[in-house]
Amino acid sequence: MPVRSKARRPLIAGNWKMNGLARPAGTEFRKILRHAALPRRLKSEIVICPPATLLAVLAAFWRRSGSKRRVALGGQDCHPKTHGAHTGDIAAEMLRDAGAAFVIVGHSERRADHGETNAVVRAKAEAAHRAGLAAIVCVGETLAERDSGRAIAVVEDQLAGSLPAGANARNTVIAYEPVWAIGTGRTPTPRDITQVHGVIRQNLAKSFADGTDFRILYGGSVKPANAAELLNLANVDGALVGGASLTAAEFWPIVAAKG
Repeated sequence: MPVRSKARRPLIAGNWKMNGLARPAGTEFRKILRHAALPRRLKSEIVICPPATLLAVLAAFWRRSGSKRRVALGGQDCHPKTHGAHTGDIAAEMLRDAGAAFVIVGHSERRADHGETNAVVRAKAEAAHRAGLAAIVCVGETLAERDSGRAIAVVEDQLAGSLPAGANARNTVIAYEPVWAIGTGRTPTPRDITQVHGVIRQNLAKSFADGTDFRILYGGSVKPANAAELLNLANVDGALVGGASLTAAEFWPIVAAKG
């Protein structure tokens, strides 16, 4: 199974989750933009996914920056429908209008906290595509599922159920996040990660004509100290970074670790 493809530009995505107020968040985002604007060779594409309240704020800084080709913005979730009586929700078209190019769907915290099924995640990915956004579709097992030997089966089930028929390497990114490693400081072994990413690649290759070109990100306590090792594993095309993406001082070394 191919490990690298010329079509797979590395992607480092920061998921700010429910963190950030306008002034300090704007300061950190501008620092990231300044890093990205430096005249250096940068292999990776960078995406920052702030809370919806900050998306338009950061987009204003982004539009004035000199690093628009290297940095993009994304949302953290979207509703399947374009509009309607859905208090507190946000449509993919609204994210696009506010400046997003990506949106995370199916994050384990959404699946657990809001009971999102694979079918719901698939509908949200379809909504992202409809709006012209790339969907970052998350999959991953809990500790109980891994300990019971069902990690691979769970990931394959989520992958099959969450990806719409119209998914392709241009409009969809896969993020493997073992639930038990998110924010805990624990990470699977390199062998564990390589195994799951290899299975994801095999499933994508079977289901999609361009399956070898999909980018597969690793997420789960990615930090500057472990980024180089994690990001150079087979079939790891980047990272979905949580807490370490909140400051430029921690996030940029992760970007630099991929080149």
